[in-house]
Amino acid sequence: MATFRQRGNRWQAQVRLKGQPLESKSFITRSDAERWARAIEAAMDKGSYVNTAVARRITFGELVDRYVLEVLPAMKGAPVDVIRLKALRRNRICALSVAALTPEQVAKFRDSRLTAVSNGTVIRDLAYISSIVNHARREWGIKIQNPVALVRKPASPKGRDRVFSLEEQTMILKDLVPKGRQSKWMHPLVVIALETAMRRGELLALVWKDIDLHRQVATLHDTKNGDKRSVPLSVKAVNTLANLPRSSCGKVFPMTSCAVSAALKRSLARLQISNSRFHDLRHTAITQIASKLPNVIELSAVSGHKSLKMLQRYYHPDVQGLAKKLG
Repeated sequence: MATFRQRGNRWQAQVRLKGQPLESKSFITRSDAERWARAIEAAMDKGSYVNTAVARRITFGELVDRYVLEVLPAMKGAPVDVIRLKALRRNRICALSVAALTPEQVAKFRDSRLTAVSNGTVIRDLAYISSIVNHARREWGIKIQNPVALVRKPASPKGRDRVFSLEEQTMILKDLVPKGRQSKWMHPLVVIALETAMRRGELLALVWKDIDLHRQVATLHDTKNGDKRSVPLSVKAVNTLANLPRSSCGKVFPMTSCAVSAALKRSLARLQISNSRFHDLRHTAITQIASKLPNVIELSAVSGHKSLKMLQRYYHPDVQGLAKKLG
């Protein structure tokens, strides 16, 4: 049932229905108040009414803050995700109330970001917004539809196919040999990356108790897809690990991901090797290991890929070499 009362120069409408929270809103004219009340009552009768009071009171930025505090700590990529969400927190979209987070506003956010960053970054930002909204709907009782579902995503960037040549690999390894204040861990880290095709996170998570130099096996307990994996070690990898000093923390490579990326970036800059990043070492390693392990089942066991489609993204054969095999 709806009631109306005049307060000053405005009309307040209140709608009460058993089993539903009280809804009230003020209007300039009584006719507007009555029209709104009828719409609310009709929605309540149909069971389609959604109370957006909470969504109107809090901002999307507050949801981001809560997500960082309550959800991210239990996720694998928490350190990197925290940095990215703090950057998102500075965007004007976070000043909007959750109820005002419409597809139109998300589209404006997308278009603005596309002028400054790549398609891949924007796709990732939209995925963050979607995840936060979905979590708020499921776990925090925020009544809002996910606006990202109605927004066109930018075209996905083409997968990287950068593979370091043998000459480039030699240059990089020579440049990373410890001298002066350079890290003593970077040279062996890159050697192991090229010999095993491990991801950066897997390399940095390695501890000595999970390495059996006699059996030539490294055991990864925390991989990207969540499965335990045993990685075979080549003779070169075994010799490199055997000559490494032991850190007090038990880690094979006591470095952070940011430090690793920064060190390699400086080296690539010194060598004037462009369009490269640490993950390209994995593309390079898988491509080289494929020549030794032509069986895709064996190759995927080393790389950790569960599907042939994903493995194909990392294997970049030398077409000229294939032509020679054909005769």
